[in-house]
Amino acid sequence: MSENEHEAKMAHPRMASGALFFDDQGQVLLLEPTYKDYRDIPGGYVETGESPLQACVREVREELGIAPAIGRLLAVDWAPSPAEGDKVLYIFDGGTLSPEQERAIQLETSEIRAYAYHSLDAVDSLTIPRLARRIQAAATARRAGLVSYLERGQEVAPQ
Repeated sequence: MSENEHEAKMAHPRMASGALFFDDQGQVLLLEPTYKDYRDIPGGYVETGESPLQACVREVREELGIAPAIGRLLAVDWAPSPAEGDKVLYIFDGGTLSPEQERAIQLETSEIRAYAYHSLDAVDSLTIPRLARRIQAAATARRAGLVSYLERGQEVAPQ
């Protein structure tokens, strides 16, 4: 196989990164983007030369106007899309926001209409199914002290 043929077969996935933030009741923070018809977590696409963690920190700062410490990786999801191609999505632990951090939130209003905390039980009704599965898996991994590997939002057992 020539180098060009090998290159043509290699995956070139888009990467995105986000954070789960919680309140002291264990509810998860969801954003209401201006450009989507469902709730989402803070985050976005990884830029060239940027790590997934760096992208998460940047996106949180851009969308919420705060720079809390971003914790450990909770989940990685391989999520192919017929419209957008392969994606690899990372979710990090944003932890519990303090009242001071919450008061400091300044939404990027051109992108984010509002934010609110929601129970994990409500997530399924507030967002698209694959994102809801990803959020649930990441929250479970957080409680268990693990990292979850997903494909299309579904946990994959070791083989």
